[in-house]
Amino acid sequence: MPGRRRTRHPSRRSCQTVPMSTQRTEFDPAHLGNRETALLVKSILIPRPIAWVGTVDVHGTANLAPHSFFTMVSEEPPIVMFSSTSRKDTLTNVEATGEFTVSLVSRPQFEAANQTSAPYAAEVSEFQAAGIEAEPSTAVVPPRVAGSPAVMECVLESILPVGGNFMVLGRVVHVAVDTDTLATDARGRTLPLAQKLDPLTRLGRNEWGTLGEVLAIDRPTAG
Repeated sequence: MPGRRRTRHPSRRSCQTVPMSTQRTEFDPAHLGNRETALLVKSILIPRPIAWVGTVDVHGTANLAPHSFFTMVSEEPPIVMFSSTSRKDTLTNVEATGEFTVSLVSRPQFEAANQTSAPYAAEVSEFQAAGIEAEPSTAVVPPRVAGSPAVMECVLESILPVGGNFMVLGRVVHVAVDTDTLATDARGRTLPLAQKLDPLTRLGRNEWGTLGEVLAIDRPTAG
């Protein structure tokens, strides 16, 4: 598909020079179809944080699965969301129990997290199948990943159908973070250091990413 050259002009307020756009290839979703367009978009929206979601079914069997459609959507109260691509065990369990955990996937857990994406039968616990140690949660029934550097325990707020997916919103009711990753800043806030969390992210294709370089900058106080 031929590309069209476009020129972007830097803002007058900008103190930096914005480079000219390179030659682009244009894609029409109407011609690509939903599947190919989704693959293209997922290869662009990177990196994506991974929610390693722990649930239990009505019989008490623990489920664990990675979800890369994941983010925070509210501060007051703190609410996170993940999207289930089609109806899967995680969604069924959350609907039945109203609870789930989100464990951060760190670099040492790369292979284990990937293994939990396998299509195990509903009666199989991914914790056991993938050899992942579980630990009891504090405020909810579903377990959390013992080796994860940070875990959020959530209760269900709502489930919203979005296209062929299901957006699961959960209110964070408890947080547990490895003490070694924490540092107290000048304002007296004790927060984890990004590099010590060493999180993995999802990219496009079959690619995952590590944190890489961390850039820090204060927000401007005026326009």
